[in-house]
Amino acid sequence: MGPSDPPRDRRRDLPRERPRDLPRERPRDLPRERPRDLGRDGAPSPRGARVPRAGAPRDGSRGRPASVPRPVPSRDGAPRAGGPRGGGATRSGAFEPRRPAGRRHSGRALTVGPARLWWGLVLVVVPLLVVTTRLVWLQGVDGSDLAYRAEQSRLAEYPLSALRGAILDRDGNPFAYTVDASRVTADPQAVEDPERTALALTALLDVPVDELTEQLTGDGRYVVLARQVPPETVDAIQDLGLAGVLFEDDPVRLYPTGTVGGQVVGFTGRDGTGLGGVELRFEDTLAGTDGDRRVEVGSGNNPIPAGIDESTPAVDGSTVELTLDQDVQFVMEQRLAQACADGATTRASAVVLDVHTGEVVAMGSCPGYDPAQAGRTDPELLGNPVVSDVFEPGSVMKAVTLAAALEEGVAEPDTVLNVNGHIQAGDVVVTDAHDHAPVDWTVTGILAKSSNVGTIMLAREVGDERLEEYLRAFGVGAETGVELPGESAGILQDSAEWTESRAANVPIGQGVSVTTLQMASVYQAIANDGVRIPPRVVSSVTAPDGTVTTPDAPEPVRVVSEQTADDLAYMLEAVVGPGGTAPLAQVEGYRVAGKTGTAQRANPECNCYDGGGYVTTFVGFAPADDPQYVVAVDLERPSSSAEGGQVAAPVFADVMRHVLTDGGVVPSGTARPEFAITREDLTGAAAGGPPGGPAGD
Repeated sequence: MGPSDPPRDRRRDLPRERPRDLPRERPRDLPRERPRDLGRDGAPSPRGARVPRAGAPRDGSRGRPASVPRPVPSRDGAPRAGGPRGGGATRSGAFEPRRPAGRRHSGRALTVGPARLWWGLVLVVVPLLVVTTRLVWLQGVDGSDLAYRAEQSRLAEYPLSALRGAILDRDGNPFAYTVDASRVTADPQAVEDPERTALALTALLDVPVDELTEQLTGDGRYVVLARQVPPETVDAIQDLGLAGVLFEDDPVRLYPTGTVGGQVVGFTGRDGTGLGGVELRFEDTLAGTDGDRRVEVGSGNNPIPAGIDESTPAVDGSTVELTLDQDVQFVMEQRLAQACADGATTRASAVVLDVHTGEVVAMGSCPGYDPAQAGRTDPELLGNPVVSDVFEPGSVMKAVTLAAALEEGVAEPDTVLNVNGHIQAGDVVVTDAHDHAPVDWTVTGILAKSSNVGTIMLAREVGDERLEEYLRAFGVGAETGVELPGESAGILQDSAEWTESRAANVPIGQGVSVTTLQMASVYQAIANDGVRIPPRVVSSVTAPDGTVTTPDAPEPVRVVSEQTADDLAYMLEAVVGPGGTAPLAQVEGYRVAGKTGTAQRANPECNCYDGGGYVTTFVGFAPADDPQYVVAVDLERPSSSAEGGQVAAPVFADVMRHVLTDGGVVPSGTARPEFAITREDLTGAAAGGPPGGPAGD
């Protein structure tokens, strides 16, 4: 390089750090040409001469340069003389920019490679393809399915309750029927103003405002505000247009007769399902089939006017007509209530049967219950004791024993037996109601006087096995098949297991248990010429379309011959006549046949007879010369020893009197016959006192 060559770029010799006390911005009036190196006097430095760096020690030492302010160039491009404000000499030296003038960027051009273009295209196109494919799929393939799902999400389903069928008596009078009502519900999330809604509903629903407000401000989506609201109240609520308030079918079951027939009719639960009596036994028939309504709803669960509104109508239940007569039922229950009010009777039951059909005309017990109040009734009272409770019948069972003796030819009504007041039976001694000396009683007299000893003597002639067969033929030890739930079969032990004492007890109605309905069925067979017709309580079923179905008549069962039945009816009529045990069972104008019973009652506290009291009964039929009705009565008297002829027979007479009158039965056309009770009666000799000697039950 010669002397004339321009000075070499000395940027590398300059300090790389920017002085801290100089302004960072570049002066706007610096010359674009690179200044030449100048000497101290302002002349250009010779080529190759090294200009000392600013701040370097002049003595050649390598010490750290002092902080010297960087010279600030003047507007004409020459460095300003002096240092910072305030003057002072500074070292001379030219200002050198870091980058050569006119070269702000490197000379290398900005280029984009093919790989970058490719990945950019992928990042743009692939998401577009994914979105487009999804849109095509949703619109073309899943579109209908999604639309269906959206539609279904707007559909609300409401059940349409079927009206439960009515229960009527034989004349079409209602025991039970159902009327329309609604359950008022709400969706708290759709209620716009809970306080205002509660105030609007409180008087209509008879529910306190605080309670309604609490329900309407809950977190759930369904609350029940009131049940079984009548239609007129529902209409009033609908007129208010309250958002979020809805209605569901909630029919009301009504029992207009109250306790009358309640134990037969039964009751329903809150959901309308039968829980007792006919309501339970004919649940499927009475319930019907519920329908439903599907409605497209919008906000607030309000129906969309042009939306979907589809309904499957409910099919109402069928009507069940019973064989009961409300008038007879009412009178019978009134008379039983009087018996229960005597201070000694804790339970009284009765049943009335039609002799020729086996139909139940009336059935009930005291105390009873009102089906409409079943939820507030002692559960122990919600049954039907006439078909479910068993008891030892006592002397009313003697009719079966004597029927077997007559049918087997062991005796006839006028057969005379010498009857003592007591008899040995294994390890026990059985006596008549009152011990007495031997008496020559006829078989009629044995029944009329209710002699235990005479009946046991005849039973031994029949034999245990044959006696059991007759008992079972009359329906003892088996359910009657009546269309009511909870029926008991009673208790009758196999004769092979009878001990000597049991063989003596069964013929007189001890050691065997029956229901009131079973005893009535026994006497129905006797009154019906020896043919037993199982009792029934349902007359017909009428479907909603008017179709009437009559249940198949039960199969009659001949138990004894017509002659035996007639002879036995004659003997039973003697029980009610002079000298019998039940003169209080007589009904004016009608001939009556029947039998009393007084049996020891088992004491549940000790599972023994001591302190258990007695069950007194009377079962009979009238008119005896043309039987139409059977009435059975039994009274449970834990603290009394009164006999059936004294307390049960009068109840029988009152009920039978009304039954005959209500049924339009004409009075008997013939007088009651004279009965031979003893041998003397057969010969016409006077015995003195009541005919036939001592009587017992």
